[in-house]
Amino acid sequence: MSAYTFSVLDVTAEPYAASPQLTARLRIEESTGRRVHAIALRCQVRIEPQRRRYEPAEQDALRGLFGEPERWGETLKAFQWMQANATVQGFTGETEAELALPCTYDLEVIGARYLHALDAGDVPLNLLFSGTVFTKGATGFEVEQVPWACEARWHLPVRVWREMIDAFFPNSGYVRVSGDVLKELAAYRARHDLIGWDETMRRLLAGR
Repeated sequence: MSAYTFSVLDVTAEPYAASPQLTARLRIEESTGRRVHAIALRCQVRIEPQRRRYEPAEQDALRGLFGEPERWGETLKAFQWMQANATVQGFTGETEAELALPCTYDLEVIGARYLHALDAGDVPLNLLFSGTVFTKGATGFEVEQVPWACEARWHLPVRVWREMIDAFFPNSGYVRVSGDVLKELAAYRARHDLIGWDETMRRLLAGR
């Protein structure tokens, strides 16, 4: 049975992706010396919000997710941000591989809401690995599973996420609404001869 260790070397924003994407650079080590032909790698990326401190403004912004700060000892729990997949090429001993982490700015998604509330500092991540390993055995190829204990932590700077989002949505964002609500918003905008959506939203927020 092979023995594997995973570590994160870096997480960077992908500048030429078609949509917002981070790329994690991984180091994978196999300690028994067996030749690995390929790994069909799966990864669950979790955010562990209990592993950092929050400024008062961040606490206010996070009330919708975790409730009042007095309750955070109970409510501040790790949650899944995304799942990702990669194919790792053959190696012996150790190798490096890239894992694409597609991101969204949809504020209906808990990960985006959490990240949007942060002003600075780091985002505590835990990458949990699984998947299928293909090795060469005595009678041909053998297949084994990546042990469930394989995981790696990383502190993602908030500025990396913000710079990536700003590159795709400069000074803007979006909120997903139902088709009926969108029709009502469009009708309201037309009735009041409003030029853009910003003006429409500001008037609605002002209660006029």
